[in-house]
Amino acid sequence: MNQQMFILIGRSGCGKGTQGKLIEEYLRKNDPSREVFYLQTGAEIREFIKGPKLTQRLSKAIYDRGGLQPEFLATHTWSHLLSMNFKENQHLIIDGTPRKFHEAGVLHSILGFYGLKKPHVIYLNVSADWAVEHLMKRKRFDDTIEDIKARLTWFETDVMPAIEFYRTHPDYRFMEINGERSIEEIHADILKKLS
Repeated sequence: MNQQMFILIGRSGCGKGTQGKLIEEYLRKNDPSREVFYLQTGAEIREFIKGPKLTQRLSKAIYDRGGLQPEFLATHTWSHLLSMNFKENQHLIIDGTPRKFHEAGVLHSILGFYGLKKPHVIYLNVSADWAVEHLMKRKRFDDTIEDIKARLTWFETDVMPAIEFYRTHPDYRFMEINGERSIEEIHADILKKLS
């Protein structure tokens, strides 16, 4: 198996983390000689905002009101982790990035730098209502319906342009997956489209 890169994108609560872990298992099973680097931006931001420093406190305030983190902070989070930890010849899975069109452009710049060819972009498409219901069941922090709806408001205006960038760009293998099914059905659909 050649070196692979996967970008998982979709609304909050769509199952990016779950499918990312299943893809990681698939890669480890089918290419045991190659390591997998799994980058989860959302998890990193949630850990970051626990700290006491100015940037952490400002970032937490944005998170608490359901806002979208500024591009510089989101980009710094994933680019710093990538530049410090990504090793030669590893498979790469990116979950939760990009969340804005310009961030997609920055992420695109890594392809040539690391020599990555034709990444797979997996758009897990779920409705806003489905995402709200799913996130309420998950109960992260002290989420209320209002908090969750606030976090989802920027999907159409900010994330969709990034998705369209990938959908139409010839350097990517874009797949749109119905995310409103069982974990197993979604994973099977992804594997089918990969082959």
